[in-house]
Amino acid sequence: MAAVDGELGLAGVKSYAWLPGGTPFCVLLFDLERAELAAVIEADKLGQLRTGAASGVAAKHLAREDARTLGVLGCGWQAQSQVACIRAALPGIERVVAYCRTEKSLRAFCKKVGAEAGESHRDPAEQDVVVTATTSRDPVLRGEWLQPGALVCAIGANQRRSRELDNVVLERAVFVCCDSIEQARIESGDLIEPVERGVLDWLEVHELQEVVAGEISGRSSPDDIVVFKSNGIAAWDVAIGAEAVERARKQKVGTRV
Repeated sequence: MAAVDGELGLAGVKSYAWLPGGTPFCVLLFDLERAELAAVIEADKLGQLRTGAASGVAAKHLAREDARTLGVLGCGWQAQSQVACIRAALPGIERVVAYCRTEKSLRAFCKKVGAEAGESHRDPAEQDVVVTATTSRDPVLRGEWLQPGALVCAIGANQRRSRELDNVVLERAVFVCCDSIEQARIESGDLIEPVERGVLDWLEVHELQEVVAGEISGRSSPDDIVVFKSNGIAAWDVAIGAEAVERARKQKVGTRV
């Protein structure tokens, strides 16, 4: 995953390997002006934070103004930063409800982030903001469960034939956006399959940047159901990598070679 940010003066690439013992990530940053390597960053944590931050930005711009509750489907590593970042973006969040199929993981997650344990998938799905952060290949969120005005942030299912959202979610959504339409056409099963079945049209899918820039309005009514499908883009890795390097320099940590 590669990107160039002229404003930051950096180019960057994230590389990773699927290994039996895990998936290590690394971000390399290159200084455009000096034409040299600027930093090598172990990026497991960076990836978690930038994915959470994207949902935080989406929540800030797309959640209804009076959103008070957050539901999380999935209790893994990525779900933790989803809760933290959405709470930061929406200080009015008073209640977090989580659910996953493994009771031990559910209880540990709830204790760590201060959430309530739901009894089924439906409990998180009925909140004002709903996050799906799973590795499921089949839908874990049904559109019929969503309340009017819900914002859905779907961050899992990054393969063409994997889905977290059923077709009813897309049918009920008044506004659908993603981080990159070009990338979503390749790897977002949550959007590809509904388009193939005629439930959705790519012309109806927008990019989050359009909302942030004020080019379009993502929500026209408090009762609108809105979907943000997040796959993750390289520009986010460059941006958070640049911030990490700047903080490291100020705090005089890291190793200079």
